[in-house]
Amino acid sequence: MTTAQNWAAILAAQGIAEAEIDAARNSADAIAQKIHDLPSDPTRSIDPVSHQAVLQSLTEQAPAEGAGTGAGTGAGPGSATGSASATPVPQDHGLPETIEDMARSLQAGEITAVELAERAAARLEACHTALNAVARLEMERALTQAKAADAQFAALRRSGETPSPLLGIPVAHKDLYARAECLMEAGGTILKGHIASQTAASIQALDRAGAVDMGRVNTVEFALGPDGRNIHTGAIRNPWQPAHVTGGSSSGSGAAVGFGAVPAALGSDTGGSVRLPAAACGVVGVKPTAGLIGRSGIFPLSGSLDTAGPLTGCVRDAAVMIQAMTGPDPLDPQSVARPATDLLAMLEDGLGTLRIGLAETPFFDPVTDEIAQAVEAAAGLAAAEGAALSRIEMPGIADANIRTIAITNTEGAAQHRTWMARRAQEYGRETLGRLMSGLFIPGITYATASAGRALLLRHLLDTVFRDVDLVMTPVWPCDPPRIEGDDAGSYHQRVQLLGHCTRPVNYLGLPAVVLPCAVSAAGLPIAVQFIGRPFEEALLLRAARGYERARAFRAEHSPVSRA
Repeated sequence: MTTAQNWAAILAAQGIAEAEIDAARNSADAIAQKIHDLPSDPTRSIDPVSHQAVLQSLTEQAPAEGAGTGAGTGAGPGSATGSASATPVPQDHGLPETIEDMARSLQAGEITAVELAERAAARLEACHTALNAVARLEMERALTQAKAADAQFAALRRSGETPSPLLGIPVAHKDLYARAECLMEAGGTILKGHIASQTAASIQALDRAGAVDMGRVNTVEFALGPDGRNIHTGAIRNPWQPAHVTGGSSSGSGAAVGFGAVPAALGSDTGGSVRLPAAACGVVGVKPTAGLIGRSGIFPLSGSLDTAGPLTGCVRDAAVMIQAMTGPDPLDPQSVARPATDLLAMLEDGLGTLRIGLAETPFFDPVTDEIAQAVEAAAGLAAAEGAALSRIEMPGIADANIRTIAITNTEGAAQHRTWMARRAQEYGRETLGRLMSGLFIPGITYATASAGRALLLRHLLDTVFRDVDLVMTPVWPCDPPRIEGDDAGSYHQRVQLLGHCTRPVNYLGLPAVVLPCAVSAAGLPIAVQFIGRPFEEALLLRAARGYERARAFRAEHSPVSRA
C-alpha cells in the first residue's frame, strides 16, 4: 500500500519540486478540513453507492406532468505537418448553420454529404487557425462516411422513407472519445500516439444515426480543468474574445461550435466541463442525467461523476443529439435502461405552465453584479412567457462544490496512479497539482464526500422539486478569465470558484442545460442554467427552447471569430 508519505517520496524522486508537493498536500488538507467541518449524522449509513440506487429507482417511475414522453487518420492541425488531411479541402462557400437546416438541404438534394463534409473541414481548418481548437481532422474516414450517407439518401428517396435527422451531418468530438484503430491522446503527452482499441458507445450511436465524424477537437489535459488552459496543446481561444479562455475541459468543443465550424460536438462533464465552455462560447450545452448516455470508450476522470453530453448551436440540435445517443451501455456500470422518449415532441410547447425556481442561495453568492442582473433578466423573461417564477433556496447544496472536488481529485488520482508513479514529469503542472492533491486526500474525506450524494438528492426531490419543475441559476460566476494572467485567482482558487454553479449538478446526477442570455461589458457571453429532475430531459429542453425562442440571442449577437 502506497501511503501519502511514500507518494511524496515517489514524486520527489521524479524531480517534482518539494514546493509543488507541499502545495498539493496543503490543498488536500484544506479540502479535508472543509468536509470534516460539515455537519454529519452518525446514525445514518455511509453508503457511497446509494446515490446511483436513487437514480435507478426513478427509471421505472412515470415522468412528472408535462415531461412528455475506423479508417486512416490524417495529420490534423496541431500535428507535425499541420495539415488537415492528405485530401485537398475546397474553399468554404457557406454552410447551413443548424443540424435541422443541414438535414433539410441534404434531403432536398441542395447539397451532398460529401460537399458538407468538405466545407466543414475547411471551417475546422479556419477555426484551428483562429482559435487553436482542433486536435486532428480525419478526412479519409469522414469522406467514407459521407459517401455512405449520400448512397443512403439516394436509396431513401427511391423508397420514400424518412432519413435519420443526423444522416450526413458533420460533427467533431473532444479528444477523449475513442474510435477503434484511431488516435486518442486526451490532451496530453502521456498518451501521445495512443491508438484506441474500442469505439465509444456514444460514437457508435452517432455512427448508426449516420453522422459524419470529422475528427477530434482539443481538450484540457485529461479533462482536469475548468478554464480551458492546456500547456501541451497551447491555449484554445474564445471565439467571442480570443484573449480569453473558452472554459474547460471541453474547450475545443465549445470553440468549434461557437465558431460555427460544426453544428455539434461531444464533450464530457465531470464538474461542468460541457456547460462551462458552452456558456463561455455562447452555445448550448447539456449535461444529461447520470446514466442516460453510455460512457464506455470515453477516457475517464471520475467514474462517479463523468457524464457525456453535446454542445450545439441551438436547443433543437441538442435534443437531436441526445435522442440519438440515449440507450443502455453494457460496458458502463452507471448506465440505465430508460423507455424511449421523443425529445422533440413537446419542444415547442413553451414556458407556460412550468414552475421555475430562481435559486438565489448559494448559486448567486460569488456571482458578479453584471451576471446576477443578466440572470435576473432571464428569469423575468421566462415569467413574461408564462412560467410561474418563484425565488428559492436549496438547503445543503452549498457543500456540493467542495465535495465534488474531493471526489474528482481522489478518483482522478486513482485513475492516474500508475503513470504518476513513473511519469509525473509528463503532466502539465496544473493537472499534476490536482492529481497530487487526490493522492493526499484521506479515505475518510472521500467516503464522507461520496456518502452525502444520495441523502441530498432524496431531500431535494422531496422538497424543492415538489414545488418547482425546474431550477434556474447562473453558470459562470464571473467573465471567463484572460488566457494570460490569473485574474480569477490562484489555480486552486479558480478551480473552486469557476465550478461553483455547475459542480452541484454532477454531485446530484441531475440533468442541466445552459444557453446564452446576454453579453457582458467585456464582450463575452453570459449564460443561464436550467436544472431538472432526473430523466426529465424533455421538460428541461422544452424550457430551454422556450427561453431561447423568446430571447432570440443568435439574431442579436455573434462572436468576433466566426466561420
